[in-house]
Amino acid sequence: MSSIKRSISLYSYQDSYYMGDLDLEGCLREVSKTGATGVELLAEEMIKRFPDPIYTEEFQEQWKDWLKKYNLTPTCYDAFLENRIFDNRTLSLGEQIDMMKRDLKCASILGFSCIRTLVSTPIEVIEGSLEYAESVGVKIGLEVHAPFSLNSTWAQGYMDKLDKPGSKYKYFCWIPDMGIFCKRIPDVLRERCRKHGATDAGIALVDEAYANRVEHGFTKIEYSQNLGAANMAYRNANGEAELKKKLEKMGASQGDFEYLANSYTYSWSDPQDLIDNIDRICHIHAKCYNTTEDYVETAVAIPEVIAALKKAGYDGYVSTEYEGGEHLRDFQLVPDIEQVRRHQEALRRAIEG
Repeated sequence: MSSIKRSISLYSYQDSYYMGDLDLEGCLREVSKTGATGVELLAEEMIKRFPDPIYTEEFQEQWKDWLKKYNLTPTCYDAFLENRIFDNRTLSLGEQIDMMKRDLKCASILGFSCIRTLVSTPIEVIEGSLEYAESVGVKIGLEVHAPFSLNSTWAQGYMDKLDKPGSKYKYFCWIPDMGIFCKRIPDVLRERCRKHGATDAGIALVDEAYANRVEHGFTKIEYSQNLGAANMAYRNANGEAELKKKLEKMGASQGDFEYLANSYTYSWSDPQDLIDNIDRICHIHAKCYNTTEDYVETAVAIPEVIAALKKAGYDGYVSTEYEGGEHLRDFQLVPDIEQVRRHQEALRRAIEG
């Protein structure tokens, strides 16, 4: 029996939360219904007047009572380094470190063992926060989000600075997002772009190009502090400019170009990357877009990813992060509760199979 455990990010229920169908306790209740035993929290999204309530005994006791009631373990606290909260400047390094320390403190209070920080977090902010992370016993997990990847010079740029002697450096880890394991472009994106005028010919061209990148390998992002420039370099190295020209010659629609641009927000990495880096992985974002009634995720290669984690001996959590709603909410109610239920069942079958 695999020791991999299942969790759910409350981000997955954002539409039901926004519509008022679920409150924070309702989200936890839905997590429990799926059989998941872990919960991932976006405190800024789901705790009103954040962060003030977290510091109160009343909220802390309520949180503990909910966890006990629904038999849930805190797995990961999603932090956002809002370093551009002012119009006229970026936060100083010290201010960014203070913000990171705030999130580490909140995570510790609520019982989380790691925080997720965004892929754009500067190395200096992480390194400057590690001593505090060690003092509160909470790891800083850098999200590896498409189109970034683990075995790349981008990842090595972080390791060159953060793989050092000293106990505090053990508090840096990776949080791979399974959007880097997309064998196909999500079908919900395809249908959204069709509603915006995408044509069969344009979609076929983009799908074929994506399939070729999966088969022959994506050119990986180089390390750079300028993520915007790095992302554009990635797109150009992986043929976006050439595909734009082909679409232009076809007289493609705005929907076709939308589909092309969005196709570069997904990528495929060899699951061997997980095995190679397993000692630094503290949590997994099980990104999902559309899971069928037969419990098949239509874009992400769940069986291959779980097989790699089993081979590596991973005993942490994989946390459902449903993101398909962003392609649906302009046209219909988002079935987030059902999609999360299906995805959890798909994970269960892969883990236990």
